[in-house]
Amino acid sequence: MAEHECVQLVPIFKELADEQLDTIETIVQHHHFPAGSTIFSADDPLDSLMILANGQVKVYQLAANGREQLLYLLQTGDIDGEAALFENQRRTSFGEALVPTYICSIRRDDFQALMQQYPSISINVLNVFGRRLTQLERQTTSTATESVETRLANYLTETAAALKTDAFKLPLKKKDLATFLGTTPESISRKLALFERQGLITQKTGKIIQINDADQLLLTE
Repeated sequence: MAEHECVQLVPIFKELADEQLDTIETIVQHHHFPAGSTIFSADDPLDSLMILANGQVKVYQLAANGREQLLYLLQTGDIDGEAALFENQRRTSFGEALVPTYICSIRRDDFQALMQQYPSISINVLNVFGRRLTQLERQTTSTATESVETRLANYLTETAAALKTDAFKLPLKKKDLATFLGTTPESISRKLALFERQGLITQKTGKIIQINDADQLLLTE
């Protein structure tokens, strides 16, 4: 990745000068995970801020009967583990790379030393946390107000961007995708068929989705 590109994905660093970003870059660790890799497991120490530079990560818990329960997806630009920056915790969930995934991480001790060196980062952290709470409220509203078509179209285009290809196999099973989008597997199948009739996608053998017109797909309502 280009210099500072990973660090600048995190809002708390966006207002810093180049020399400050250079300092932060020295404490960033870089990780590449192939599709299917376990990134973290339940009971692992939660001691690092994780920046998803590119890819897609499924975060889930295991029920008592061993079945997976999808909690959320991390997409390119998302961060995870903010709590790790301030207190000792352990993870309660699992993270799996659904596609080839590139992650940057910053350990708690390094980050806390950084805040002592640059107090402005502490203020940025508080501001960003406040904005994230607002975003969560908006996401809850959008799930209730946006159509399934819109949510599915966004997911398809984001996945294509993460994989850098317009033809891909859905990384998520339809039941998990339905959970993520707040609908049913049957509805997912119907909406994919609708997109195909509209010429926006083509469903190929092997469960491959070919996006024919990403711009028009994003205009779906």
